[in-house]
Amino acid sequence: MSPDELSKLMSDCANDAVVTAADEFNIVLDKSPESVALVDDVLLSFVDKYHDLALEDEAVFTICNIFGAYIGEILRVQLDGEWIYDQSNPQAPTVFLKVGENTYALAGICYERLVNDSQVSVFAYYEQALSNHKLNH
Repeated sequence: MSPDELSKLMSDCANDAVVTAADEFNIVLDKSPESVALVDDVLLSFVDKYHDLALEDEAVFTICNIFGAYIGEILRVQLDGEWIYDQSNPQAPTVFLKVGENTYALAGICYERLVNDSQVSVFAYYEQALSNHKLNH
């Protein structure tokens, strides 16, 4: 996958997140930095609305990828990052946002909140990424 194809895919996924949040929960994600805080609520809303169906593999994969892309696109613009497609594990290729020396697994943090621990905050992870960048520059 070329960098341009990956950028387009992540942008499309982020747009899917906007549409999904509006359609499913009437939550407006306007691509502003402030809207990242709403993603925490959206992720838990999936579990509230769909219960175990939200935790089926395919649903989890889609939810985590589109909302990870949404947060990543906001960070990418703010911090001049780039998307990286990591195929080191061919069974589970992963997309990261790379900013300077750091990489961020945004779908992974969405997964943690959705599946493992509702106390994990996607917004806190986002803020940590911002502060990492400010400290390094």
